[in-house]
Amino acid sequence: MFTKILIANRGEIACRVAATARRLGIRTVAVFSEADANARHVQACDEAVCIGPASPRESYLRADRILEVAKATGAQAVHPGYGFLSENEGFAQACMDAGIAFIGPPPSAIAAMGSKSAAKALMQQAGVPLVPGYHGDRQEPDFLLAQAQAIGFPVLIKASAGGGGKGMRIVRRADEFAAALASCQREAQASFGDAHVLVERYLIQPRHIEVQVFADMHGRVIHLGERDCSVQRRHQKVLEEAPAPGMTPELRARMGAAAVAAARSVGYVGAGTVEFIVEQARALDTAAGTAGKDEASAEAGLDSCAFYFMEMNTRLQVEHPVTEAITGLDLVEWQLRVACGEPLPLTQEQVRFSGHAIEARICAEQPEAGFLPAIGTLRTMRTPEASAFQIAPVRIDSGVAAGDAISPHYDSMIAKLIVHGADRQQVLARMEAALADLQITGLHHNVGFLRKLVRTESFSQARLDTALIEREHEALFGAPHAKAGSSHNLDHATRLDALTAASLRWWQDQACPPAHHAFHTRHPDPWSRADGWTLHSDQTRVLRWQLGDGGDGTATVSITQKRDGRLALRWHEGPAPFDGARDLGCSRRDPLRPHLVALDTGFSANVDRHGDTFDAFTAHGHTTLHWLDPLQQREDIGTRAAQVTAPMPGKVVALLVHTGDEVKAGQPLVVTEAMKMEHTLTAPRDGRVAELLCRVGDQVPEGVELLRIESE
Repeated sequence: MFTKILIANRGEIACRVAATARRLGIRTVAVFSEADANARHVQACDEAVCIGPASPRESYLRADRILEVAKATGAQAVHPGYGFLSENEGFAQACMDAGIAFIGPPPSAIAAMGSKSAAKALMQQAGVPLVPGYHGDRQEPDFLLAQAQAIGFPVLIKASAGGGGKGMRIVRRADEFAAALASCQREAQASFGDAHVLVERYLIQPRHIEVQVFADMHGRVIHLGERDCSVQRRHQKVLEEAPAPGMTPELRARMGAAAVAAARSVGYVGAGTVEFIVEQARALDTAAGTAGKDEASAEAGLDSCAFYFMEMNTRLQVEHPVTEAITGLDLVEWQLRVACGEPLPLTQEQVRFSGHAIEARICAEQPEAGFLPAIGTLRTMRTPEASAFQIAPVRIDSGVAAGDAISPHYDSMIAKLIVHGADRQQVLARMEAALADLQITGLHHNVGFLRKLVRTESFSQARLDTALIEREHEALFGAPHAKAGSSHNLDHATRLDALTAASLRWWQDQACPPAHHAFHTRHPDPWSRADGWTLHSDQTRVLRWQLGDGGDGTATVSITQKRDGRLALRWHEGPAPFDGARDLGCSRRDPLRPHLVALDTGFSANVDRHGDTFDAFTAHGHTTLHWLDPLQQREDIGTRAAQVTAPMPGKVVALLVHTGDEVKAGQPLVVTEAMKMEHTLTAPRDGRVAELLCRVGDQVPEGVELLRIESE
């Protein structure tokens, strides 16, 4: 076994690899950019070396610099994690040439599977079924359009190199093809250094099922079951689970055999994932017609479906923990042992599966704004009780903590939440509870969205496909006319609990701060009390709140301390008269947990305050409220409707309109590139382009105005 390895990555995967290495007694070397000097993966390793500025091209993608560090520190092997250089055959070859083991497949296997086009040609020779499409080298726009027309719309344009949903577009009509192709090629070139694309028939409502394979240096190849990764946004995975619901032993054997054959055909070694697309029109019909019937009926429908090879990822996947949960195996340990030349620890017949597992990706993003990635500092990050062991009921894999920043330089993922249980029903219940206990403030995130997602009828009943989020749009985002962030999207109980929690926190901070609470405990006389108590009358404070980050809903609350010390709350919303009251009882404050507000009536909540912003975590979820200080003028949120601004730091890659053009609400105007993805900004209303304030190639900061629209 190795005695020292270098981890050529960052974030949660670097922490994950370091944890297994520590358990095995292997010393670790971290590499980090200047932006990551205080990152968790730096602290998780035994040694750490800075390799360059924040930009990945100047740090984590510097193969030469990483190898210099490996040699200087005496590392015997390099673990690439996923992303960055993990599927770079040149880096794998450079490691071997330097006498350093690459903890991954041989360069030839990476090269064979690195190009989607070449891989599909290889799979076709091996007899693995492929989705109809064009996978060749010709890239002229007119030729590719002709291929798309021959295949039949809708088609899918995909970057030939790389993955992660980058360089991928669905095209439903011929007149949309040219713009989508140009966008895919730009994104592919920026992300992978290769603008080549392929064009395939777009399958309607397919399942995305992948098979985990492992191979050693002695010619043995096995699979560790499948994962369902159908629930996606922007062609990127959101929820992953194992085993795939509805999977039969027969279909698992067929897909497993195809995956093993694919790995064997390229002389694979180490951990890899063979991804399949499953055309399941018959399965969807069966599931829709058998809701509430036994599971065997749905399984029979899935077993009759066709599956096609999509691609092979020559690395460990983000979602590998769900396979670890149902097998009880440490896949990173297997990687290390195989890279040392050891045989696989188990044969195919010895692999056993236990229970069910689901992983949720916790990301800094704005689901209500098309899942636009977000940046910011994690002011609060409280996680459910978890264990680092791979078969624990709840597991958290993360590379950040409270106080850390999610920057525009790297991926927007905050953490992975993995839940394991005896069956899918138990896992769903545990996942809902774990998401409720996951409390994050300081930036936009998708926790609230995930709570809704796991409760949707489609997901809870395992009616899975890549269009699930689109199909459940109203359940996830409300009616199409509902304004994002509006308090009217919150039900009555949610609003009431959020108002109660925030008002109580405000009252405690104002009338009973921790220092005064401690003093009063030591000196229990009435004259040292600072809680608003009065001798002959009740004490009332009136608070005005705005609910949501950008909504127009407001509520006015009066909180009254009675002479017996009990509290009462009355509220009304908008211009309506008082329409509710609530007896709060007596409050309790824990000086060690100032964010916790609790009442003797049993009500409790966590409320994090940052200036006039209050984040209330109640039994109904997370609600952001803004206290409207009557002594300050507050500009209404959302008044810049006629301005198009950069949602985050990025680069302008395309301008789709000119000064003087008439535009319609929702029309694409500007394309920016940020966080490795292209983002199309649209017109907020009908009007005329009055002024362009940027040019193609400009690097723009967050919030800068890009163009202005005038309306009559």
